[in-house]
Amino acid sequence: MKSHLGAVLEFAIEDRKLLDHPFYRRWEAGELTRDELRLYAEQYRYFEEMFPRFLEELASELPEGIARDAVLKNLADETATPSHLDLYNLFAEFYQASVAPISVAMSRLVDTYFDLLAQGPSAALAGLWAYESQGAGIADSKAEGLAAHYGANNESLSFWRAHGTIEDDHAKWTLEALETIEPNDGEVRVAARLIANAWFSFLNERESLAA
Repeated sequence: MKSHLGAVLEFAIEDRKLLDHPFYRRWEAGELTRDELRLYAEQYRYFEEMFPRFLEELASELPEGIARDAVLKNLADETATPSHLDLYNLFAEFYQASVAPISVAMSRLVDTYFDLLAQGPSAALAGLWAYESQGAGIADSKAEGLAAHYGANNESLSFWRAHGTIEDDHAKWTLEALETIEPNDGEVRVAARLIANAWFSFLNERESLAA
């Protein structure tokens, strides 16, 4: 049974489930071009590079206790050897991603995470949950699509398979962290929605480039 806060967060992103987006539907169906995967990989790397710093700053804003420990456990998963960025680069290199300027939508997405951090831990945790609650399903779907349609080898799938294994735990820890600080329902609803919208906008950008 969902907690009250879990229900509030779920409602906030109900119509922003990323696996419903046309870009991910095309990914699952094998309809992306290899060039689209390359361009996606070049941009998603910016999120992976940012994410440990976001977690570090969020942990520093929390007092010792359950909430801070939850964020630090998440950070430990991100930075363990090999780090998630190391694993991600195996995927990016397989699809010949290069270093490219950050796109408008990815820049806004990264900024949104730090905007929520500036608002305080409750907003930042709610935004964190909005993506992580979907993370395992997204990662599993990506890995299956890459293996079935895009010639991916096991090494290039390692990043997505790792996230399929751990993201449910991350979402659970993040919700538990939020519950310990007893946030305002409206604040977390808005924060979760902002992150969900930012991710949708990034995928919209991918679709517009394809068109």
